[in-house]
Amino acid sequence: MTGLAQLAVTPRDRFLEAAQKELAAFERREREFSKQERKERAAELRIPAEKFEPH
Repeated sequence: MTGLAQLAVTPRDRFLEAAQKELAAFERREREFSKQERKERAAELRIPAEKFEPH
């Protein structure tokens, strides 16, 4: 398999890869932010946060 040539990488391919990496990073940050927001909100309402965490 190592003898096979790869397809040429176009600027569009590089852009798409970069965009996908940025989106994945954004989604990770958004999940962490939402998790922290739920914990803070639960603390304000004095309810257990884990009771309402999505699976």
